[in-house]
Amino acid sequence: MEKVRAKKHLGQHFLTDLSIAERIALSVKGHGGVKKVLEIGPGMGVLTDFLLKTDFELYLIDVDKDSIAYLLKKNPELGERIIYGDYLKYDFQKVIKDQYAIVGNFPYNISSQIFFKVLEVRNQVTEVVCMLQKEVAERIASPKGNKAYGILSVLLQAFYDIEYLFSVPPEVFDPPPKVNSGVIRLVRNDVTSLDCNEKLFFQVVKGGFGNRRKTLRNSLKSFQLPEELKSNPLMDKRAEQLDVADFVFVAQQIEASRGNH
Repeated sequence: MEKVRAKKHLGQHFLTDLSIAERIALSVKGHGGVKKVLEIGPGMGVLTDFLLKTDFELYLIDVDKDSIAYLLKKNPELGERIIYGDYLKYDFQKVIKDQYAIVGNFPYNISSQIFFKVLEVRNQVTEVVCMLQKEVAERIASPKGNKAYGILSVLLQAFYDIEYLFSVPPEVFDPPPKVNSGVIRLVRNDVTSLDCNEKLFFQVVKGGFGNRRKTLRNSLKSFQLPEELKSNPLMDKRAEQLDVADFVFVAQQIEASRGNH
C-alpha cells in the first residue's frame, strides 16, 4: 500500500514511533464506562493499530481523502466507522448516540477549535487523550497563577480534570514539526452545569484574558460592574490568578446586578 504524503495545509505530521503510539492508546482509560472511542485525524493509522488491540469500539474521522482511502484498505473491518469528514463540522450524534472518548494526534492549527467543539458536546465526551503542541498542552493543564494559564485552561478545567502525561520530541514525526509536542488527558468531572449563566461565564473569562496584564477591574470595564464587585479584592487580581470558582463568582455578581435594573 502506498504511503500517504503529509499535507502541509492540513497540518499533518504523522507519528512514526510505535512505542509512543502504544503509550497514547493505553492512556485511554474508558472513564465513565465508555465503550466507544473516536480517533480524530488517524492519518496512516499508527495509533489506530494500538487502539484496535483494546476493547473499545473504534471510530475514525479524517478530513484527508488519501488517509481515508488508505485506512479503508488497511482496516476494511471498520467499514462505516471510518468517516470522511471534518470533526469541527460533523454531527456525531448521528453516529454515536451514547458517550464516548476522543483520542488523537491533533493538527496543531486547529487544536483549540477541537477543544471548543468538545466543550459544546461535553456531556457526551467523557475523556480526551490527545497530542498537541507542547506549549498548548501545558497551557490547558496549567493551574492558576502560571504564565501559561489562559482562556482554554479555565473553560476546560471547569468541566474536566486535566493531566499532562508526557512530552514528545519532533524527530518521531514525518515530517518533524518545528516544536515539541505534549500528551494530555482530560477526564470529565462531576459538574453538569456551572452555578451561573454559562454564556456570561465564557464572556467574562475571555474578557479577563483579553487584557491579561490588567487587573480584572480594568479588563472587565465593559461589563458595567456593580459597585460592590468593583470594591472586591478579587478585582485587584489579574485573570491568570483566578480559578474556575472565582470566575463563576464574578459572573454571578454581574448577572445579579443586571437582574436588579
